[in-house]
Order: sequence, then C-alpha cells, then structure tokens
Amino acid sequence: MKKNSFILILLICCCISINSQINYSDYFTDARMRVDLVFAGDHENMNIYLEKIKGEPEWGGTRTNLVDPLQLGEFQYRVLDTPTGELIFSRGFSTLFEEWQTTREAETTQKYLTEVLVFPYPKNEIILELYRRDQQNNFEKCFELDIDPADLYIEQGIKYDFEIRKYIDSGDPARHVDLLFLAEGYTAGQVDDFYNDVERFSGYLFAMEPYKSNKEKFNIWTIAAISAEEGTDIPGEGIWKNTILNTNFYTFGLARYLTTYDYKTVCDVVAPVPYDQIFVLVNIDRYGGGGMYNNYCVGSNGGRAPGEVMVHEFGHGFAGLGDEYYSSAVAYEEYFDLSVEPWEPNLTTLVDFESKWSDMLEPGTPVPTPAVEPYLDKTGVFEGGGYVAKGVYRPAIDCRMKSNEAEGFCEVCKRAIVRMIQYYTE
Repeated sequence: MKKNSFILILLICCCISINSQINYSDYFTDARMRVDLVFAGDHENMNIYLEKIKGEPEWGGTRTNLVDPLQLGEFQYRVLDTPTGELIFSRGFSTLFEEWQTTREAETTQKYLTEVLVFPYPKNEIILELYRRDQQNNFEKCFELDIDPADLYIEQGIKYDFEIRKYIDSGDPARHVDLLFLAEGYTAGQVDDFYNDVERFSGYLFAMEPYKSNKEKFNIWTIAAISAEEGTDIPGEGIWKNTILNTNFYTFGLARYLTTYDYKTVCDVVAPVPYDQIFVLVNIDRYGGGGMYNNYCVGSNGGRAPGEVMVHEFGHGFAGLGDEYYSSAVAYEEYFDLSVEPWEPNLTTLVDFESKWSDMLEPGTPVPTPAVEPYLDKTGVFEGGGYVAKGVYRPAIDCRMKSNEAEGFCEVCKRAIVRMIQYYTE
C-alpha cells in the first residue's frame, strides 16, 4: 500500500513539474479542439472509432494546469506535441458507456454511444492518446490518433444559435470555474422559467460549502436552448417528447436515472461558450438526475429535492466523487472490484487507504470505524458505499454523496471539491 501511495505522490509531483515547464502559448491557440468518438462493444469488449474533429471558438479551461495532476476518472486522454514528443495536455473523465458495460444488458447485447473530447486547439501536429484503467486501475492505452490542426476536413462554425447569457461574471474564464446551465425541455414560451430556475439552482449550489466560500471563483453561463415540447422522455411510462437534447429517464432501466445518450448534440449546443462543466437543467416535475466526471451533469427542475439532487450530481461531474449509498436500487452489477483501490477520492476498499483520507483521521480512530459513539460525527472509515454494503468504505455516517437528508458534504468530499476548484483557478 505504501508503495502505491508513493507512486501516486510521485506522479502528482511530476505533473506539477511538467505544468511549470509548459507555456500555453507555445503549443495552443485561444480556440478549442473537439474530437467526436464512438465507443462500441459489450460487457467485455470495447472498440473506439473516430467520427469527426471540430474547431470551436474559445478554450475556457485552465492554461496553467495543462497536465492533469489529480488522476481521476475511468479514462484519460493525453495530447502529445508531435515535433517534440512532449506531453502538453491531459484530462481524466468518465463515460456513460463504461457504466452501461456493467449492466445485465451488456452481457447479451452490443451497443455504441458517442463521446466527446475537448482540449485547447494545438498549433502543431499532435498525437491524441486515450487510456482506460485496467483491472489494477492503471491507465492502459486503448486508442491513438494523429491530428494535423490544419487539416481541411476539421469542421468549423457553430451549429446552434440560442441565447447566451453570463449570469455570474467573476472574471477571466481561464482563472475561474465556468459552469454552464443548459436548458432542456423548455419551449420558446418558457425561457423566463429557465432563467428563474438558473437563479434558484445557483442558489442551491452556493448555499453549500465549500462552494459558498468559493463563489467568487465561479462564472455561471446559461444557454436558453429551445425544445419543441416541454419535459423529457419517460420510456417506462410510454412518454416520448421532442426535445433538443434527447434526455430520458429510465437510463439502464432505472426510473430515476436521467441522462442523454446524445452527448454530441449537447456539445453542439454549448460550442460557443468557454465552459468547464455542463449542467443540463430539465423542465419536468419529477425526481431524478445523473452525472459523470468531466462529462456532463443533468437534473430535473422539480420533483422531490431538486437542489439536493443537483449538488449531488455536480459532485460526480465536477469533483469525481463516488456514490456513498448502498441500499438504493441501481442498474450496475459488481461496479467496484474489491481487490483494487477505487479512483474516487471519497471511497476506499482499504487496498490502498494511505492514498485516500488516512491523514484526516483523528489519532486512535479504528479502521474500519464502527458506526457508534464517539465516531458518529467524525471522519472515519465506515463500511457501506459504492452500491454495496460490504467491502467498500465511506468517510462519514452521512454526506451529500450518500443521501438527500445529509446537511452537506463530509470533510473528505469538501477537500476533494476544493482541490478541483484550485486546479481550475490557480
């Protein structure tokens, strides 16, 4: 365990050293490059294909922490400068496809889903490498692509022209977290409802720590995308709606799981904005949501506990936090391998707990930690999390990543969120 922790610390230090040597303007323009991919396969197999490459107006992400020091996500993509072979950008992310691979359907069915990668538009030819975690949670290369930024087949231009507003303007996108609220299932006559909902949901987020103390580090953008019909698809009840982003409940057969299989259209709509994170706000009075790390988050504007759901799902999409609950129904089968340490910062199998929150335990705290006094309000190692009651451990008795009843995030989740804010802003 100590060896693995040492390797992780060494890797983070190397990323920090590399970032200090990368001058953004030497390798990138102010624009954004987008690579659309197709992930196809079944429970055991995955194939990746290129669909298209696009150029978009503005890169809004960090220009200093170009090589990802956090090492989160099921996947990671890396950009290498072809003339020098130097690593000049990397980013972790998770996908709906990898979740689908753990479902029962994937055992008997082959399927494909689209995925989108974005990074600063390169000045020189690059090599794009895509990695996925292997059975030991190490990144293993699964795709490679040579890209010439001057290729005449790289598409340019904006497909949609919906109204864009900057609801909270805290400053330069390169030094702030740029959160974009995207309308889904709002008709032309409901645009004002969308803006009222953005105000409400921004309030939900900034009422909770550590977002409350870091509000000045966020920009809030909005795109009032117009749908032909109000609401979203509810396949389990035979309800189908004509909406711009093609969202739906019953993802993987789970009634509350609200997502879209059409991530490409989401990215088409948000192309004009220098976003870091996307939250799709769905106009329906029904409980549900979803979120994937560095991908997108989605939640309904009504139903039970919409604010709690929004903050929970943003925890997935923004900070890579894992689900700490274990008693609710899910569509996954054996999502976590108990023989390896999960990459999520708020979950552990105790295989390498030293790399997680061991430094936050009070002296004398037993590991695992019993759910009794005097530990009920302490940071500990409580069994149950990651959809299973045994073998996966969480940091607190309750937390926003465990239930809607929790007052807020546990201390471990707060630290993970702060680290992510620092990644974007420092």
